[in-house]
This record gives sequence, C-alpha cells and structure tokens, in this order.
Amino acid sequence: MQSKAKSNVSVFFQLTRRHLLVFFKNKIRLMYTLLVPVIIFAVYIFFLRQLELSTVNNVLLENNIPKSEQLMKYIETLVDSWMLSGIAALSSITVSLQTNNVFVEDKQNGVNRDFASAPIRRGALIGSYVVFNFLVTLLVCIVYLIICFVYLACMQEFFLNFTDFITIFGIMLYTTISSTLMTVFICSFIKTEGTMASLVAVFSTAVGFLIGAYMPLGMLPTWVQTVCAFIPGTYSCALLRYSFMATPIAELEHYVVDVMQCAGGQELIAELTGSFGYNLEFISVTVEPPYQMLALTVFNIVFLALNIFSGKKLADVLGVGKKKRKKRAQLAAQVASGSEPAADEKPDGQTDETKNE
Repeated sequence: MQSKAKSNVSVFFQLTRRHLLVFFKNKIRLMYTLLVPVIIFAVYIFFLRQLELSTVNNVLLENNIPKSEQLMKYIETLVDSWMLSGIAALSSITVSLQTNNVFVEDKQNGVNRDFASAPIRRGALIGSYVVFNFLVTLLVCIVYLIICFVYLACMQEFFLNFTDFITIFGIMLYTTISSTLMTVFICSFIKTEGTMASLVAVFSTAVGFLIGAYMPLGMLPTWVQTVCAFIPGTYSCALLRYSFMATPIAELEHYVVDVMQCAGGQELIAELTGSFGYNLEFISVTVEPPYQMLALTVFNIVFLALNIFSGKKLADVLGVGKKKRKKRAQLAAQVASGSEPAADEKPDGQTDETKNE
C-alpha cells in the first residue's frame, strides 16, 4: 500500500515537471507571459502616472494644502504604490489564465489519450495541472514584485519595512492560490486553443476594471460595483493595496499633521484614502482588510469545491464520446435497413454465439 502511494506521488511530481518543461520550452509563450505585467507597468509609467498625480494635486488645492518637495515625494509614493499593487493583483489573474494553455493544448492535441491509456490516476493528473499553474503564476508574480521594489528604490519612494515585505509576499501567495483555483475552474470547460485565446483576450481586458486595478471601484456605476463584489480578484487587489500603502499613508499622515501641522490634514488623508479605494465599499457597507481576507477565503473554499467536483474535465479525452455515438448511429441504420452488422461492429462486443446463448 505504501509503495503504491509512493508511486502515485512520484507520478504526480513527474507530471508536474513535464508540464513545467512544456511551458518553459515554448519561448514565445514564456516571453509573452513574463512581459504582460511589465507592459502594463510601462504603460502606467509613461502614460497614466501624470494623470494620477494631477488628480491628487487637485485634492491638495481643494484642501488648501501648501506643496513642498517632501510632500510631493510622499504623494508620488502613494500613487505609485496604489498602481503597482493593482497591477500585481491583475497579473496573478492574467498569468494564471495564460498558463492554462498547457492543459487545453493537451486536450486538443490528444495528449490526454496517452495519459488515459497509461496507468496514471486521474487525480494525480488533475493535481499536477493545478500545482503547475500555481508555481508558474507565483514565479512570474514574484519577478514582478522585485521589479516594483527596484522601481520604488530608484525613485526614492521605498518606505516599506520588513513587516510590509512579509505581508506583501504572504498576500501575493494567497492571491496566487485564489487566481489559480478560479482560472483552472473556468478553463476546465475550454476544449480548443482558439476558444482559449478568445477567453484570454476578453477576460484580461475586462478584469482590470472589474477588480479596481486601473481605477477605484467608486468611480464605476453602482450595479457594476455589485458585480465586482463577487469577483475574488477585487479583494486580492484591495489587500495588496493595503500591504503596499499602509506605511506610505502613515508617513504621509505624520508629515502633514505633525510636521506641516496643516489644519485640514486629517481630512486630506481621509479624502485621499477614499479616492484611492483604500477600503472597499459595496451597497453603503465598508469592507475593511480583515473582512476582505475573510471574503477571499470564502471564495477560495468555493472554487476549491468546484474544482473537486469538475476537476475531471481537466483530464477529458476529446472525441471519444462522439465516436461512440457515431458508431451506434451507424449500427442503428444497418439494423433499420435489414442488414446484419459485422461481429466486431455489434454494440457491447456482442457476437452471434453470445446472441444464441
């Protein structure tokens, strides 16, 4: 019994290794997967950053807050942290979605036929696909986080401490689990690469707005905000923003209230955190970080259960059901025409001898 269990574990690791090799062997797909978060990051730096800063400048003017070089540095840190954390949450979803191309290709190219004919437990195959997706997504997201930290350091906006580091990586790990469970479940119903490409194009475009990665959810219509409340990535994005922005906001509040001693300092901080969507609000109910983590946990449990019940679709062998139905239709047509089907064409392996018996 122990040797059998050990064999299943060995097969699981070999399958996971095989999926990783297939993924990294395709250089174009690998490069595209790695470049997706970097491209979004570059678009923000060159096009969106000044737009976000101008919005904050308007808030400063409305509150009659005098500008200073140090104040603007805190503001820039806040804006950059807000956007970089949103891109990190978005990347965990888009990268995980693209990684699922491996098992979709296995379905379309008939590789699953080889797995089905081999002495491989279906559970080991399904688990290997999920773990493979998780490992690739986590690796790409960690690479992106390193790029973010280097950028903040180069811009002299690095205010994160060791606790922030632990919190960011912990939430990124939990976010990756959530994204993997969600995208694997969605893509388990996909059977062709063409359909997969269409899903990636549409989903990747829309999800950035629906989780609040590009703009605060408060800017969206009320009914759209309600839809966003049922997307796990919304809470992942909010938690990552909390981990990125907690220290910069504390530093900004200390500078405005204690150093500059501005009369409207507290109101300014409240308005900034509100405009940046620091806390989620759905149907006039504010969802703070502890409840965001609770909501994400509930979604993870739900998608884990869904994957357990529908996981067999990951290992589906395409075409078998159609061939059986076609063969039965041919046999039915022969019987209807009065001709006797051949012995090897009779359903369920029936022959004349068994029929006579």
